[in-house]
Amino acid sequence: MTTATDFPVPDDGSGRELTVDELAARVGVTVRNLRAYSARGLLPPPRMVGRTGYYGREHVARLMLVREMLAEGYSLAMIERTLASAPANASTATLALHRALLAPWLPPEPETITGAELAARAGVPEDPALVDRLVEIGLVHRLDDEGALRVMDPALLTAGLQVVRLGVPPEELIVAQAKVNEHVREIAQTYVQMFVTTGWQAFVDAGAPREQLDAVRDTVTRLQPAAAQAVLAAFRTEMAAAVGTALETALSQLEAE
Repeated sequence: MTTATDFPVPDDGSGRELTVDELAARVGVTVRNLRAYSARGLLPPPRMVGRTGYYGREHVARLMLVREMLAEGYSLAMIERTLASAPANASTATLALHRALLAPWLPPEPETITGAELAARAGVPEDPALVDRLVEIGLVHRLDDEGALRVMDPALLTAGLQVVRLGVPPEELIVAQAKVNEHVREIAQTYVQMFVTTGWQAFVDAGAPREQLDAVRDTVTRLQPAAAQAVLAAFRTEMAAAVGTALETALSQLEAE
């Protein structure tokens, strides 16, 4: 696995701090893009002297990491989410490892819609109270007072809309999804803890050797489909049992009537 620290950081050997124009020229990006990265929080704040910002080697290394992620197909939004979930004082090497381990688990790119568009897709009247509930369970975030919403996991929203189209009231689905989220959170923590106490701890105890990084990343990547398959198989078994019990009760009621 390559990391940003595997690439040479451009340096003139002086170790001096750089202005924004010098930083952009050093790394090979435009000043406009550099300011856009800063506005998204992808770069630490510069050292300010009056109205002039000065950047050091940590800014150069961070820009190299951002460029590497962009080259790998990451969007700026995904880079922002990845860096935001990392420790605030993480080094560039730590950020690269964090990115490699987290990437397989990130949901699809967030989607921006309005409350009216959401209601239309669900085939129900627009209801701010329903949006409030979606915000509470973390499915959407409000972007402004004009009704713009950011859907954090479009795939989950699509699945929910399919259930609503089957005739399930949105209010009931939201209540059910909130409960499901709690159980899924426990399942995720169980699998992650299993990995931490086995593969990851062995890696740390060995001194985090660079030659084992690829194996650790491969384990994390393979864990996702394996865990998903195990959870789905268990869900099918439990769903069959639950449906059978419900049918037995319902049919008994019909017979009694």
